[in-house]
Amino acid sequence: MSIRVMLVDDQVLLRTGFRMVLAAQPDMEVVAEAGDGVEALEVLRSTAVDVVLMDVRMPKLDGVEATRRICSQPDAPKVLILTTFDLDEYAFSGLKAGASGFMLKDVPPGELLGAIRSVHSGDAVVAPSTTRRLLDRFSPMLPSSGKDPRAAHSGLDRLTDREREVMLLVAQGLSNGEIAARLVLSEATVKTHVGRILTKLELRDRVQVVVLAYETGLVRAGGGAF
Repeated sequence: MSIRVMLVDDQVLLRTGFRMVLAAQPDMEVVAEAGDGVEALEVLRSTAVDVVLMDVRMPKLDGVEATRRICSQPDAPKVLILTTFDLDEYAFSGLKAGASGFMLKDVPPGELLGAIRSVHSGDAVVAPSTTRRLLDRFSPMLPSSGKDPRAAHSGLDRLTDREREVMLLVAQGLSNGEIAARLVLSEATVKTHVGRILTKLELRDRVQVVVLAYETGLVRAGGGAF
């Protein structure tokens, strides 16, 4: 079956460009479009969608709030935030709202297609270099209580030392392959650890691991760990 994609962006030319790229793929189909968050929510009430490509800055209802409302629904489609990094200060909020990842709008077509497939399969798209840049920029905006980060999320106490080590590397933007090389483990073992981390912390995906690690102070701006 084709991946049913919805394009949400107030710029018609951008939607047209993305539609042309996706239409050339045998496993993808653009089934809906919207120019703002309000229209997107209305369309989703009557259209089955697998992945939403969501802009952030739009009239009427921005992409962050639209993402929050979409992801709060049962059997919600996956949301992939598309952002212009140097201008957009809402991508981190989009991840907290439930998006499965974010990418820059000038991403090469091949990377965009790969991201859509990854999100559709249940993975999260957290490009390591972009993750570090984005979170380094936004981490000063996060609350800092000065408390032990373990106290901020009781589930952290259930992690083994190895799982905690893997979590910190995930939070710094490393892929499973990079983590495996760093810890001298197989990728399959790393994937198992990541799965257990998600289960113990009741998180949806790797994006939420990153958000939690920064919010609780487990990772500093710059990628360092406490």
